[in-house]
Amino acid sequence: MTGAAVAGERRAVLDGAERAELQARARRVRTHVIRMATRGGCFLGASLSCTDLLVHLYGRVLRVAPARVADPDRDYLFLSKGHDVPALYGTLVEHGYFPAARLANHLSVDDHVYWHPNRALPGVEFHSGSLGHLLSVAIGVALDVKLRGGPNRVFVVVGDGELNEGSMWEAMLVASAHELDNLVMVVDRNGFQANLATEALLPLEPLAEKLRAFGFAAAEVDGHDFTALDGAFAELPRRDRPSAIIARTVRNKGLSSLEGRAERWFVDLSLQEVEQLLAELEGGARAELSSPVKVVR
Repeated sequence: MTGAAVAGERRAVLDGAERAELQARARRVRTHVIRMATRGGCFLGASLSCTDLLVHLYGRVLRVAPARVADPDRDYLFLSKGHDVPALYGTLVEHGYFPAARLANHLSVDDHVYWHPNRALPGVEFHSGSLGHLLSVAIGVALDVKLRGGPNRVFVVVGDGELNEGSMWEAMLVASAHELDNLVMVVDRNGFQANLATEALLPLEPLAEKLRAFGFAAAEVDGHDFTALDGAFAELPRRDRPSAIIARTVRNKGLSSLEGRAERWFVDLSLQEVEQLLAELEGGARAELSSPVKVVR
């Protein structure tokens, strides 16, 4: 899968115009996400924290294209933190996988645009929802690729709270043992698990050192800086070992009224609140939400 017309083909250096286009695309994806946060709601906070990661992966890293969703040589993207799927939906729309009009069917029984990834939608590689599962799936695919000598790379986006699952660390041991240098785990390190800070619930730090101890080549980066992301992904793959990119992100990034707020992880907004947040995203006044807060006890 080659040629400049294929989405994800890398250029040597991310220039100013390309960076501006990525920023504009990320803003459009955030618009899609906010519009899905009503009539049943969505996991807004984590979707907005990983938006820039997904936009960068599809725009600069992945060798994929909407016309070639079944290409046997394509790269794979697995969204293990499946509740962030609004950001994936929006990114796929912006890259032409399906029309934006389908996003209006979010949570409708007449479509497949639901709270977690569904392979019935073009570009979605695998179902996910229960946390801690898709790293193992990604490892299985990466091992198959290695055994048959394929060119595919396998990327899996995981949540930092998801790293509390023991299955994640067991899977890392397997990836390291098989020297899966075609595997990249991207950690959306937004610092929260549901409505609790990760370090208050079950501390992860020093995370990079722990990942290295499990055999991964680990790097930390600002997950909202496209230039920094470009530099981090340009250094892949690491020879004879899997890689991990720890992306430091902000929950509800792009909405200053909600950034970093633990209680606004899931929202079910009124249409008026949606419009307020859309205006804020474009530089307007800070929104004041009155919709109920979802709390986990």
